[in-house]
Order: sequence, then C-alpha cells, then structure tokens
Amino acid sequence: MVVRKASGSREDLKKFKEEIVHQFHVISEDVISQVKQVAEGVENVDEKLDRKFDELKAEIDNKTQPIAQAVIVLNGKVAVLDNKVNTLDSKVNVLDSKIDKIHLELKAEIHETRQEILAAVKFSYAELDKRITTLEKEFLELKHRVERIELRSIS
Repeated sequence: MVVRKASGSREDLKKFKEEIVHQFHVISEDVISQVKQVAEGVENVDEKLDRKFDELKAEIDNKTQPIAQAVIVLNGKVAVLDNKVNTLDSKVNVLDSKIDKIHLELKAEIHETRQEILAAVKFSYAELDKRITTLEKEFLELKHRVERIELRSIS
C-alpha cells in the first residue's frame, strides 16, 4: 500500500508538473503576446513622434528662415549705420577742432581789439583832458578879458 501511494503520488506529481508547465506555457504565450502588442504600440508611437518631429522641424524651419534672412539684412544695415556713425563721429571731431581753433582765434582777436580800444580810450581821455584843460585856460583868459573890458567901459 505504501508503494501504491508513492507511485500514485508520482503520477499525481507528474500530472501536476505537466499541468504547471502547460499553464506556464499558456501564461508565457499570453505575456509574450501582450509584450508584442506593447512593442507594436511603442513602435507606432515612435513612428508618430518621428513624423510629428519632422513636421515641427519643417514648420520651424519655414518660420525661422524669413527671420534669419531679416537678421542678415538687419546686420548689413547695422554695419552701414555703424560706418555712417563712425564717419559722422570723425566729422564731428574735425568740426570740434575747427570750432576750438576759431574760438581761440576769436578770443585772441577780441583780446587784441579790447587792448586797442582801451588804448584808444586812454588816448582819447588824455586828449579830451588836454583839450578841456586848454579850454578852461582859454575860458579863464576870456573871462579876465571880458572883466577888463567891462571895467574899462564902466570907467
């Protein structure tokens, strides 16, 4: 009886093992099938992402190309303006130096003219003083003469 139990047990174990292996195969086939489906879904999503990426890249390129061209044109215009500003700056510097030179010349001429006018005023003042002094003397002489004549005519 013990032998029968053991052999019955072995057969049960064998059947149990086969059943487990069978279940494992069923489950693994199902898992493999599901993994394949997931892989196909990932591949589809990857393809969609690639297409979207290409579309977005093309759209960005289409929109940025005019901007890039405008930047190139603006860079050219800025370079031209820089040249003009540099030219104007050098011309302003030349004008500044000319104005400084004219300012110094005018200042010197004004100083010279002032000195001449002061000398002329001093000379005129001296001349006028001399004339006034002479006129005062002559006036006094005439006054004395008039007084003498009046004295003679009264007497």
